[in-house]
Amino acid sequence: MKFLKIFLAALLAVVVGGVIKMLIWISTILSMAGSMDKSVTVGNDSVLTLDFSEVITDAPVTDPLAGFDLMNMSSVSTVSLYNALRAIDAAAADDRIKGIYIRPSGSGGPSGWAVAEELRLALEGFKNSGKFIIAYCDSYSQVDYYLASVADEICLQPMGGISWQGLSFSNIFFKGLIDKLGVKVEVFRPTVCKYKSAVEPYILDKMSDANRRQMQELADAMWKDISGDVAASRDIEPERLNTLTNQLAVCEADDALSNGFVDKLLYEDQVEDIIAELTGTDDWADVTLGEYVSQLSPDVSNLSSPRVAIVYAQGGIIDGDGALDGENICGNTLAAKLAEVRENDDIKAVVLRVNSPGGSALASDVIWREMTLLREQKPVIVSMGQYAASGGYYISAPADAILADRLTLTGSIGVFGLMVNPTDALKNKLGITFDGVKSNTSADLGQPGRQMTAEERAFMMRGVDKVYGRFTSLVAEGRNLPIERVLEIAEGRVWSGTAADQIGLADACGGLKAAIAVAADKAGLEKYRVTEEVDAPSGLAAILANLNKSVSANIVRNELGDTYSDVKRVREALSQSGVLMYSNVRVE
Repeated sequence: MKFLKIFLAALLAVVVGGVIKMLIWISTILSMAGSMDKSVTVGNDSVLTLDFSEVITDAPVTDPLAGFDLMNMSSVSTVSLYNALRAIDAAAADDRIKGIYIRPSGSGGPSGWAVAEELRLALEGFKNSGKFIIAYCDSYSQVDYYLASVADEICLQPMGGISWQGLSFSNIFFKGLIDKLGVKVEVFRPTVCKYKSAVEPYILDKMSDANRRQMQELADAMWKDISGDVAASRDIEPERLNTLTNQLAVCEADDALSNGFVDKLLYEDQVEDIIAELTGTDDWADVTLGEYVSQLSPDVSNLSSPRVAIVYAQGGIIDGDGALDGENICGNTLAAKLAEVRENDDIKAVVLRVNSPGGSALASDVIWREMTLLREQKPVIVSMGQYAASGGYYISAPADAILADRLTLTGSIGVFGLMVNPTDALKNKLGITFDGVKSNTSADLGQPGRQMTAEERAFMMRGVDKVYGRFTSLVAEGRNLPIERVLEIAEGRVWSGTAADQIGLADACGGLKAAIAVAADKAGLEKYRVTEEVDAPSGLAAILANLNKSVSANIVRNELGDTYSDVKRVREALSQSGVLMYSNVRVE
């Protein structure tokens, strides 16, 4: 009888879980079908509204459950950065669009400071059309205000405010937990890689002096660019702006108005009246970014033109094959994608958009090899997003040119090895022990149950040193720098895009649009079209498998919230073998 109860309970759990997943699938399919059926008509008196109902992602999202909230069965749609930039450019020349309304009221928006920087640059270009940009929000977040500061007029709800307090970097440290559990962690890192902070969460309970120094310099450099843009747009002296920031003097609406951060304190209906005056009609219509993108038609006259292809390297770099889903970059899969564009004669130049903190050294080298083969046949330009560090820089090094956003985090030229031994924790906490036999001294290397020998530690360090030597030599070759100079700026140190441009790790500061222009120029193309090389899951089995994976990932993401990315990176690092190239930086 007891067995029957357990069996029935387990069966019920499986059935309920299956029903829940099926409901999510049905909801998602209906939502997708609804969005495809929705026709968008842009009238003659329309305003392009950036209401952040969509997440503006660095790379296109192929996962149909991306942004799905299991708690309320709702989802946030996504727009790729390239399409967002394309829409803003098109709106400038579209007589139906009278202006842009920045209204950050949704849960979406830019997926990082680098994306925000490129959007802001596009908005500055839009102003050259002579059309208006007006901004309004109940309460601006810091990135919201950074974007809004480009507007001709900034309005704020009378009881609202601005979160304007500066930039911070933070890491989560696990050493205390590791010690309590009795887990032993051994780190293998070249002595010269003093800035390689990805290992610090496992061996320290706070930042090392070297890491604190580099993080402080990064925060100062990035904030200088962010605050400098705002100061220039709002005609505020940079020194005064920083004083106001330190004093938290612009957080309240009245203070924001008196200090020149906003132009008016109004309610939303009053702002809409202003837009009616600017458009010359009360019947103006707002068109969201996603809606406007959906109705942009390709240039039919340009379809026969040669192509500049954008290939995306988004996520942590891992070994093997798998979908390029924005979560991970599977080394073999991205290499195959690069080989595909190399063999396509219609593609004359390639832009690799890198947004990755790194990962497996082996997978990075697989991608590096295909990058070198690609460069032999056609120009390859790297466009760096929020992160292009460690393994993300390794795969960038062979490019003809590297362009980084000023707010990109890059460099981190360094490696490490990690060995986790849970033997004592499993024995003392759970009563689990290990025993076995082996044919040779180190046949069980990496298996739980024993400590490493001195010879095995030396073996691990030889591998780490070898990869570091290869990494630095490839950077020297790819960037045409003396190896001595590379060793000076390596050491695992993370640089901002601005600094990378100054020290030779990048050729210029610029975004995705600039990288496309450079690629076309190097290929000698006067007329061309741009295509995004993205693989979406095809076939019912592939779609359902992807949905199943997405459900599990979204449950974890919703539960962990802001710490999801940290936990994901730890899990990736602990699950991989061999030498790793990670950069562990979180911007807030």
